[in-house]
Amino acid sequence: MTDTAVRLTEWTACGGCAAKWGAAPLAALVSELAEGADPALLVGLAPFDDAAVYRVSDEVALVSTTDFFPPLVDDPADFGAIAAANACSDVFAMGGRVVLALNVAAFPEHLPTEAVAAVFAAAAEVVVAAGGTVAGGHTIRSEEPIFGLAVQGLVHPDRVLTKGAARAGQALVLSKPIGTGIVLAATDDDAKATAIGWMRRLNREASERLVALGAAVGAVTDVTGFGLAGHGWEVAERSGARLVIDTATVPLHAGALEAAEAGVRTGGDARNRAHLTGRVMSKAPVALDALAHDPQTSGGLLATVDGAAVDGLVAAGFTVIGEVVAGQPGVDLR
Repeated sequence: MTDTAVRLTEWTACGGCAAKWGAAPLAALVSELAEGADPALLVGLAPFDDAAVYRVSDEVALVSTTDFFPPLVDDPADFGAIAAANACSDVFAMGGRVVLALNVAAFPEHLPTEAVAAVFAAAAEVVVAAGGTVAGGHTIRSEEPIFGLAVQGLVHPDRVLTKGAARAGQALVLSKPIGTGIVLAATDDDAKATAIGWMRRLNREASERLVALGAAVGAVTDVTGFGLAGHGWEVAERSGARLVIDTATVPLHAGALEAAEAGVRTGGDARNRAHLTGRVMSKAPVALDALAHDPQTSGGLLATVDGAAVDGLVAAGFTVIGEVVAGQPGVDLR
């Protein structure tokens, strides 16, 4: 924690990835922009993925992404670190390595400069841990604080990980617990601190584990604002397969289940559900269903992998939460 009296959540109405536009209007907008792509664009808007990928040569492709949001935590250093980990995650979800980042910042002019400096410093530290460098950025005035980064990475053009490669018979694995939205909305300080620690954690090691498995890995994405169910649906839709999630096995942040059972929900819950009507079928207990729709910030990697790879990933901290089956694209929550 930084030595400051500033409480960033008092400066904003909605924070973290819960501030994302809903998936339905976003998809409509993106579809209008997807025409006329450069042949060197390996991954772009048709369909969109976690980041864009552009072939530079036969050996190198550029991975490019940006992510920013209002504060979801009070401490400026936590905010900067979470924003950086969340932005870098998109590169890791594509199987890339982070090399460069630019700050994207908007702050009220009367926000104490030491708070802004703490955001920048913490973000830069995380980017270095991700393998990259913050090389600049842009800052404007805003009534509410907003911060994130544009991140560039590198990947071999033939080894790009995407959402669209899940295969029937594969296991579904997850590298971090879920429940950040509900935990930050209504739990005690200890539970919030634990969730914040997870959100500050990079997905670098999880990505490197998956990349090392080569062809044993199918689809990969990170779990953020559309929730586990929403990002699961993206994998199912792109892959032409069905995901079956055993919600009793999904790892949860401390306090998340109790808060969900008490009826705590965030604004993103309704938006996520509206987009997933007819796409996600749920027989899960009410609280676990809510956690599957809960918008996440700096969540883990969700991947489909061959059975032979499961034990090694579990030993590395992944959790098996379901399987990929043949059938109409969709997600079954059980």
